[in-house]
Amino acid sequence: MADDQTPATDPQPWWIYRGTGEPAPGAVPTQAVIDHLDPAQAPNWRQFGKETKRERGADFEPDREVIHRVNAALLLRRPLLVTGPPGTGKTSLTYAIAYELGLGEVLRWSITSRTALHDGLYHYDAIARLQDTPQFGDRQGQRPSIGDYLKLGPLGTAFAGQQVEGRYYPRVLLIDEIDKSDIDLPNDLLHIFEEGEFEIPELKRDAAPVHQVAPWDDGAEVAIERGLMPCRAFPVVVMTSNGEREFPPAFLRRCLQLRLQRPDRAKLRRIVYARLKPDADLADRIEDLLTLFCERARTKDLAADQLLNAVYLVMQRVDLLEGTQPLADRERLMEALFKSLDGDQP
Repeated sequence: MADDQTPATDPQPWWIYRGTGEPAPGAVPTQAVIDHLDPAQAPNWRQFGKETKRERGADFEPDREVIHRVNAALLLRRPLLVTGPPGTGKTSLTYAIAYELGLGEVLRWSITSRTALHDGLYHYDAIARLQDTPQFGDRQGQRPSIGDYLKLGPLGTAFAGQQVEGRYYPRVLLIDEIDKSDIDLPNDLLHIFEEGEFEIPELKRDAAPVHQVAPWDDGAEVAIERGLMPCRAFPVVVMTSNGEREFPPAFLRRCLQLRLQRPDRAKLRRIVYARLKPDADLADRIEDLLTLFCERARTKDLAADQLLNAVYLVMQRVDLLEGTQPLADRERLMEALFKSLDGDQP
């Protein structure tokens, strides 16, 4: 225990933070730090931006059953309810569908216990409109347009679809972790999906017949007539669940259900090489990591991205399995990387 509480006297080559308490010269990052933390050098799943999001599903590898279920959901215009342990690719599947079909950026709606259907449909900022009314009225003799203070949510934007050369095409909507929702949301969603439209009362009460409303992703404004937002193209809906609750039978009956399984060793190897493209000289060390990961996965709840983290460190020439780094240090780092997802201590 004492060794864990004393400063390191043998810093490793890959360290940039050494725990010495000595500030960088001039209190600015050194060139070594700048190079080490360059965003372009980050793992590809930790790089951000629209293009990175678009390509997020490019390396997803579905099996035949997954392809069958996805195509059935597309043809039937039904939501796809995807379950399975964490790290099995539920979210990546959504991005893979959008990427392969060329359906643009995924609309992501993350669910919490406080999420209500209204949060996904639209948001109206009545306070901002009220604050702007006196100044706007003095200038033009009228109240500001209600449409300027209303924005569609991810579900509302998905209903609006996307228009290409005069035709409407669907958007891809990810409803993430729907099992965290309150008891009413699944049935509320079921009603909206079955009706294929929803009403915006604030617009319906307004005298203007048409309002231009901003979408969730700040794209082209959406024209809404008489306060009614129809489903112009039924979205590709993927709802993910980690199995934290059961859903009503009526809800399940109107979804196509898909359960993703943990990948075997061969698939893990393909994932590693597709995502990280490691050098050939690291093949033996990667096989050793695969062996260790698969052994621990027999008794621990592990996810593929934990293996990717370990392989990425090896690609940065970090000693996890051998070398001059003390054995205890390597083992503790490995335990942190391969920590069970069920909450048990390693």
